[in-house]
Amino acid sequence: MIQQLTKEAIVLLKNLIEQPSFSSEEAETALLIMDWFADHNIKFERSNHNIWAKNKFFDTTKPTILLNSHHDTVKPNQAYTRDPFKAEVIDGKLYGLGSNDAGGCLVSLLALFTYFYEKEDLKYNLIVVASAEEESSGPNGLNSVLPLLPPIDVAIVGEPTQMQLAIAEKGLLVLDCCAYGKAGHAAHGLGENSIYKAMEAVEWFRTFEFPEESETLGKVRMTVTQIEAGNQHNVIPAECRFVVDVRVTDKYSNQQVLDIVKEHVNVEVKARSLRLNSSSIPVEHPLVQAGIALGRKTYGSPTLSDQAVLSCPSLKLGPGDSLRSHTADEFIYVNEIEEGIQLYINLLSKIL
Repeated sequence: MIQQLTKEAIVLLKNLIEQPSFSSEEAETALLIMDWFADHNIKFERSNHNIWAKNKFFDTTKPTILLNSHHDTVKPNQAYTRDPFKAEVIDGKLYGLGSNDAGGCLVSLLALFTYFYEKEDLKYNLIVVASAEEESSGPNGLNSVLPLLPPIDVAIVGEPTQMQLAIAEKGLLVLDCCAYGKAGHAAHGLGENSIYKAMEAVEWFRTFEFPEESETLGKVRMTVTQIEAGNQHNVIPAECRFVVDVRVTDKYSNQQVLDIVKEHVNVEVKARSLRLNSSSIPVEHPLVQAGIALGRKTYGSPTLSDQAVLSCPSLKLGPGDSLRSHTADEFIYVNEIEEGIQLYINLLSKIL
């Protein structure tokens, strides 16, 4: 059964690659995923472009594991030398946009879910969600589906980790800041220069260190990434706007970080969103311990995923390599998918 599911998963991945599915434009790949469920006699539901299903013998008295990965992609960059929408295998590499991020993970999780779908007397329920809008952190992705699902106790989020155990992931907080001054003629030196006020805040962002450091994710990192002020050389600017990218560890919530920032800088600070928090799972959790028993290593991930919208413990785990994501001529090794499906099944077999 595993071999057959693996073959079918690879065929599905090829079909997904050849159907463009940019964030918010995943209608056609949603149909392919619905076909997978229909072909395996699995009841499913759909909301926008998100497709999900529960195991056949779902029992509300049992805890529930969420299996999640996404079927949207970024747009191909100009460095591509291959057709990004042509799935082809060369020297064991399956090329195509979304093959590594995160098509290989998605089809592997679908195979995993299908393997356990009809099994009775499982210790956990299983829910699988093929989600949309992950790449854009859009409003109609996994976050929009969670209120429609039964309570989730723990999640496996399929992202390329080389099947190693990402037990923590940094959150993202984007801050729009503005220093206000008073316009005046540069020749007279009158007015209040907003750039100078902004420079004081920028220096604080550059040098401040949060006291709590995460064992797996290290320090909170703040980086000023954009700045804009003035429109002519002889006018002292009244406003200086800048953007700060903050990567938040599991030691702080986004709200806590925002509060600390506002206490220390004398500029206006507005957060674009507070919902992309850091996530983690205790190393003592049975899922992590099962992975360690299979020879997998734990680490902290600096990249953002749909874990950010989950409030339950979550483990990021999947075939492929994060370093290939969003690169030209993206690919995943076919044997990574084969090994990934087997490892997923071995992992859940230890706790189910």
